Amino acid sequence: MSLNLGTILQAGHDNHPDDVVLRLNDFSLTYAELHRAAAGVAGALRERGIQAGEKVALLVPNVPEFTIAYFGILYAGAAVVPINVLAAAPEVTYFLKDSESRLLFVHPLFAEPGCKGAEAIDLPVVVAGGEGAGTLAEMAAHRPIDFPHPTGADDTAVILYTSGTTGQPKGAELSHSNLFLNCAFVVPKLVDLPATELRSLATLPLFHSFGQTCIQNATIAAGGSFSLLPRFEPEAAFEIMERDRITLFAGVPTMYFALLHFQSEREYDVSSLQMCMTGGAPMPVEVMTSFEEKFPVKILEGFGLSETSPVASFNTIGRSRKAGSIGYPVWGVEMAILGDDDKPLPDDERGEICIRGHNIMKGYLNRPDATKETIRDGWFHSGDIGYRDVDGCYWIVDRKKDMILRGGFNVYPREVEEVLYQHDAIVEAAVIGVEHASHGEEVKAVVALAPGANTTEEEIIAFCKQRLSAYKYPRSVQIIAELPKGPTGKILKRKLR
Repeated sequence: MSLNLGTILQAGHDNHPDDVVLRLNDFSLTYAELHRAAAGVAGALRERGIQAGEKVALLVPNVPEFTIAYFGILYAGAAVVPINVLAAAPEVTYFLKDSESRLLFVHPLFAEPGCKGAEAIDLPVVVAGGEGAGTLAEMAAHRPIDFPHPTGADDTAVILYTSGTTGQPKGAELSHSNLFLNCAFVVPKLVDLPATELRSLATLPLFHSFGQTCIQNATIAAGGSFSLLPRFEPEAAFEIMERDRITLFAGVPTMYFALLHFQSEREYDVSSLQMCMTGGAPMPVEVMTSFEEKFPVKILEGFGLSETSPVASFNTIGRSRKAGSIGYPVWGVEMAILGDDDKPLPDDERGEICIRGHNIMKGYLNRPDATKETIRDGWFHSGDIGYRDVDGCYWIVDRKKDMILRGGFNVYPREVEEVLYQHDAIVEAAVIGVEHASHGEEVKAVVALAPGANTTEEEIIAFCKQRLSAYKYPRSVQIIAELPKGPTGKILKRKLR
């Protein structure tokens, strides 16, 4: 069966060529313009000798060049390798070498690490910015191909590198079918907005699966438009929401914290917002409740990973929403709670959240052992501890690796973090395990305070002690200015450790 993920853009060009597909400040592209640029890039890649099935890397932030290059690579039948724009030169080299990329598109802002990383393995580089020879703009003006290459449904479309919390990052191979079904069938069933009303804010990094599938690809598949925000800042986000009458916002919890606590002399009109989505990290119930009290919109929380394209479960419109849960398996996907013996556990019993369906990756690139360890009997093992309630709704307790074993008792950091977020002075919180001579591990909280707020470590410990079992409350608290975060805004516990 022939299927190319790029056909979502081809269809937009065929059906509504003159509609705007993306915006960045005063700049915009129509579906026809984006299609023409992508087809030109595909033609130029072919002229450079890049064949279908080969890999082309992107080191580009949320700017139009990302989307042009992304679809140009797909149109050529090659696989896209998006790289985290915060990667240092040695990391860039690793991603390029591990993926066996044939070429790197690099934005001028990241030219130094990008060019150094490519130079180490003698890989050609194309500048994704500006005009003239050796640029993406020159390739976009090339004689276009007639149609996207007829790739197979199971051919690799995108390789997403996992964060690599343990060992070297691994490349999750996602097929055209994986990504097409996620953006064209799964997300539209969650985002019940007609194309004429679908105006998304793209501030989640497009090199990450959440922003790439749920905003860029899903918006294009639905025939809507998205506005790019290369670097998330609350004021800039509010300005775009007001200016472009944004109807869909998707963000990680830290973005919601920032929007909720942003103080301004003027009020922004965000009445156009019809839906908010969150994922990537657990959303504290206190933050969700406060946000919905302040703004006229519901937040729907979901769950997924790079390896699941990414959407696996979601709270959905028309079905009972349970704040703090990750909702129900999405269309065409099954979920189960499995024990250490890989057998299903009954409702309300904690085990590992496992997933199977059309969204599961082909495997980790060139790592058959890691693939075999993660996908067993058709089930993808997420590494998240959770349970299913009697209504079939799923809840995450914590990451398997984040669980703290204190004196023989399991302490799930998220449970402690939910309590910390109830404290008026705390705006960010993370709970980690630290070595302890007699207990094995001890519970430690690292927090950041709201502007102008005052409290002490002792007061925070006392606050938790009143609300948690004796073995769960933190014995030490560290107050810092801001918690370390990754490019998606996810708090990096490994750095705190």
